[in-house]
Amino acid sequence: MKVSTPGGSGVLAMALGVLAAIPAAGAAAGPDNALTPAEKKDGWILLFDGKSLQGWKTSGGRPSKTPVEEACINPHGCGGYMMIHERMWGDFVLSLDFKISPGCNSGVFIRTYPLTPRPGKDVGFNGIEVAIDDTTTAGYHDSGAIYDLVKPGRNTQRPPGKWNHMVISCEGPRLSVELNGETVNRMNLDEWTTPNRRPDGSTHKFDVAYKDHPRSGYIGLQDHGSPCWFKNIKIKPSGAVQK
Repeated sequence: MKVSTPGGSGVLAMALGVLAAIPAAGAAAGPDNALTPAEKKDGWILLFDGKSLQGWKTSGGRPSKTPVEEACINPHGCGGYMMIHERMWGDFVLSLDFKISPGCNSGVFIRTYPLTPRPGKDVGFNGIEVAIDDTTTAGYHDSGAIYDLVKPGRNTQRPPGKWNHMVISCEGPRLSVELNGETVNRMNLDEWTTPNRRPDGSTHKFDVAYKDHPRSGYIGLQDHGSPCWFKNIKIKPSGAVQK
């Protein structure tokens, strides 16, 4: 599948422009869950210190039932649909490392707003999910997919128990996903004008016209029944930041 979309080149240029500033998983640039002096100077913000869940809560607004595990956030069993960071973000580059368990089903949500689900829907309908699953294929529900919306170009995820590095970039309507050093997905929200339909006319599950989706919201780590560990969660905002 061709993953580029009209206007997608802008996302690629943005991703390449920040690549040098994005910490690689396992790199010797500094300790886990900390910012290097260069990252601080470049405007990165650390969202998780590896010690506490300060700044994090469930999407239902409650403390997590799962404590910090091995200096990681594990949303499984947290007591909510996802663990969210307390601040809302608009345009940004999000960098994180994750490790899956066998059979894992999880994901990273962006621009999730509001946190109150619509009747008959889960709060996932209010956000956009980058899928994380224990799979090796490259479909709408595989790792690197923009869930049920855009397939990844290929699945570059490592096996369970191995660390992966993900970078998600949001710039206005343009989104991109990098997994283990390769840009695997892009989406231009302005092209998504009709609920339940992709720009090519095929159908998806969400009754949302994504051109109208909020351009800021919460970042979330999904609990979908399997352990998944997240560390080195860092963000470089490039637009308005809301409390």
